[in-house]
Amino acid sequence: MPTTKKTLMFLASFFTSFGSFVVICAILGNQEWISSIVPVSDSSSNGSIAITYGLFHGHSTQELNHGLAEPDKDFEVLGTLSDSSPKILHLVVILCLVISLSTSLLSSGFTFYNSISNPYQTFLGPIGVFTWSGLSASFTFLAMILCVGNVQSNSLSEDLAQTLYPHYSPATDRRTTHRYGYSFWLTLLIILLNIITVVIIFFYQKARYQQKQEQRRPMEYAPKDGILF
Repeated sequence: MPTTKKTLMFLASFFTSFGSFVVICAILGNQEWISSIVPVSDSSSNGSIAITYGLFHGHSTQELNHGLAEPDKDFEVLGTLSDSSPKILHLVVILCLVISLSTSLLSSGFTFYNSISNPYQTFLGPIGVFTWSGLSASFTFLAMILCVGNVQSNSLSEDLAQTLYPHYSPATDRRTTHRYGYSFWLTLLIILLNIITVVIIFFYQKARYQQKQEQRRPMEYAPKDGILF
């Protein structure tokens, strides 16, 4: 059976790693990722399209200075995007978060297992926790960077607006503005929780190593006659 200190430290890391799993589940189903104002115009009017979307679903509103605006639209992001680089990159973002979700679940499983037992296999111990938590944080960070690049450089919002409102073309005299919602910023919390998991296990390993070193010192400095006896 593990010591009380090991149980408490691995339980603490279990809660942080499982917390990152829960947060990933929440942001995957939420559409508060990106809010964009896309300026549009046609031969008779101009205005903008306000579009808010997440990884799977979104909502758009048309605001025109002249003329009648179309009703609000709810849409599926992947179904709206054409087979182009924004769609491919968006799929990669989803894939990264799914991998991060899986590795967070594995990390929480490893930490809970270590809190109730002493595994014989090395990878089932702290090394496994380091691996899965590190991968979860890395893939989350990669998804975050790719999402920003897809919006800012790859014109993801403009592509969605153009598909939803094909009669209007983007205005050349005004620029699209973007705002990142709370679901996007929660990716930082996921990375932080995984880092905390690794730090807790690191300090446990360090304390365990120091304890072993202290146990060896009495044997090293003991009289040779006593050791032979």
